[in-house]
Amino acid sequence: MLQRIINMVARRDGGLRHSDGGCMWLLVGLGNPGDKYAATRHNVGFHIIDELARRASAQSWQNKFKGKLVACELSGERCALLKPQTYMNLSGESVLSAMTFYKISPSNIIVVHDDLDLKPGGIRVKEGGGHGGHNGLRDISQKIGKDYFRVRLGVGRPEHQSQVSSYVLSPPEPNEALAIKKAVDVAADASEALIRGTLEEVQRTFNGKSSR
Repeated sequence: MLQRIINMVARRDGGLRHSDGGCMWLLVGLGNPGDKYAATRHNVGFHIIDELARRASAQSWQNKFKGKLVACELSGERCALLKPQTYMNLSGESVLSAMTFYKISPSNIIVVHDDLDLKPGGIRVKEGGGHGGHNGLRDISQKIGKDYFRVRLGVGRPEHQSQVSSYVLSPPEPNEALAIKKAVDVAADASEALIRGTLEEVQRTFNGKSSR
């Protein structure tokens, strides 16, 4: 409860800046590094971050904090875009490292990721909560707590639970791929909306929205 109050105060104050004028918001896309995984369902978080970087004309990616990082401005706010390169299960190491360096509160962190519980192309925005079996979220929550924002992009769920690992590490089917590709733009819109607005406003606009 105390941590949530601290986070709320930090959010009203516009977030915490690093003493050298560093980034106010940290936006994290979850995925696995390497060409082998680039087109898989599990890497939609990387695609959302790439779209945000494109919008901000941010091209100077650096190898920092066990990830790929670029500083930019989105919706009038200074931001850092981060793609952890630790593989999914250790994503929290990268997030914690960047968060500590920039002295950013969890209330100024947005994690974008794939979600099995939403149909392909579905979008849902939330703050806090469980990890829903997502190993990237599990590790982040273990490292920094649960009180950060999530923008979830649906990829659907396989018929059998035993197929989950192979499912998320495979490309979407052709009939799903277009919906997911369109939803990347919507998820980027939702991320920017979180930076400039309130959670309630963003949820009213985007929750339940589908690119299909």
